[in-house]
Amino acid sequence: MNRLLSAAALSLVVLGGCTSSNSASTSARSGSTGMNASAGVMVGGAMMLPSRTLVQNASGANNLTTLVAAVQAAGLVETLSGPGPFTVFAPPDAAFNMLPAGTVATLVRPENKGQLTSILTYHVVPGRISASQLRDGQMLTTVNGARLRVTKQGNTVMVGGATVTQADVYASNGVAHVINKVLMPPM
Repeated sequence: MNRLLSAAALSLVVLGGCTSSNSASTSARSGSTGMNASAGVMVGGAMMLPSRTLVQNASGANNLTTLVAAVQAAGLVETLSGPGPFTVFAPPDAAFNMLPAGTVATLVRPENKGQLTSILTYHVVPGRISASQLRDGQMLTTVNGARLRVTKQGNTVMVGGATVTQADVYASNGVAHVINKVLMPPM
């Protein structure tokens, strides 16, 4: 179980810094992938290729600093290359910046490792779920055991109240959907 939690949380880091453009946002809302099985997509200034693991893809991204620091603080780095597959609802650094001042600094302290791990794994669902497979009212069980509700309103896909801004960023061990806020698990 610890290996699963670790791999899942670290998968979150890989694509957490994804940025969206109007075309990516439209793609996310429409449920289309915007790419084929061999093409990549730009994330954080780096090309994400479906032939690479989530870890390999993340290595060049320039906007993953908050998630990378969080994963390191949670002690989850060793499993970044886990086989998965995982579906990651990934908040970019900008989403972490919307949290109350001092939240991230507090969470990365050693004494808060359990809470940090819980938050990271709340963004991860076992399996590879594309945006087109998400259904309105669907309940997803996250790696930390809590559940997220999927909502579809017109062309907008939401998970746990966060809007998907870029969908279907594939890697060999999973898929990420970039969301516009950090999800906090129920206490």
